[in-house]
Amino acid sequence: MAFVSLEDGELHYQMDGEADAPVLVLSSSLGTDLHMWDAQVAALSKSFRILRYDTRGHGQSLVTQGPYTVEQLGRDVLALLDALNIDRAHFCGLSMGGLIGQWLGIHASDRLHKLILCNTAAKIGDADMWGPRLELVEKGGAQAMKELAAGAAGRWFTPDFAQQHADKVTAITDVLAATSPLGYAACCAAVRDADLRKEVSSINVPTLIICASHDSVTTVADGHFLQNHIYGSQLSDYYAAHLSSVELGEVFALRVTDFLLG
Repeated sequence: MAFVSLEDGELHYQMDGEADAPVLVLSSSLGTDLHMWDAQVAALSKSFRILRYDTRGHGQSLVTQGPYTVEQLGRDVLALLDALNIDRAHFCGLSMGGLIGQWLGIHASDRLHKLILCNTAAKIGDADMWGPRLELVEKGGAQAMKELAAGAAGRWFTPDFAQQHADKVTAITDVLAATSPLGYAACCAAVRDADLRKEVSSINVPTLIICASHDSVTTVADGHFLQNHIYGSQLSDYYAAHLSSVELGEVFALRVTDFLLG
């Protein structure tokens, strides 16, 4: 296990691949940890040095009092890069990780080579979506996290994938069930409050947008909004649901590699 120190705690990370390869940061979705990228690491580490980390409030990283902001989560990434003496990196983020990627593209483009935004949006959900979830977690604690995990598979995966790969689905939803309620709620608030619709057009690094036809959380229309507002960006649309990296496996890794090396 590896950690870097922030002002208020430690951020957990893992590095894979050759030390002299270009760095690719992988940023996870709400309610998951760095293992959501396990299906891509072997393939991606052939060309890149893979830097995965647990977002604040998740996994083995620090859990601090919320609410958090996307800026705060983005500055955690910059602190991680600084601590590891990484001047610039590729960045690939999914859902909440994609919001963090957008913030970095807007405010810290000099630290990025290329940017990949997966199953995300410039504005994810609304108060009607986040209010009840926050109330559930703040009142219900650990039991509420288990209830969220019980219903997550239907949002995160297509029915056929969930049926054929029950072991992979369970591994992911078990992480959600074990996530700190405090950290989860604080990150929910960060996603709820983030609205980058007026700012994403300032992203000027090469950008790939990955979306999924059966993603009811961040839709294909959300992906097209990003493509239409980020000059020169590319978009790829796959048959999958919200956690496309888990569902697509090496297909996802191949598209990422083609874009980053192209």
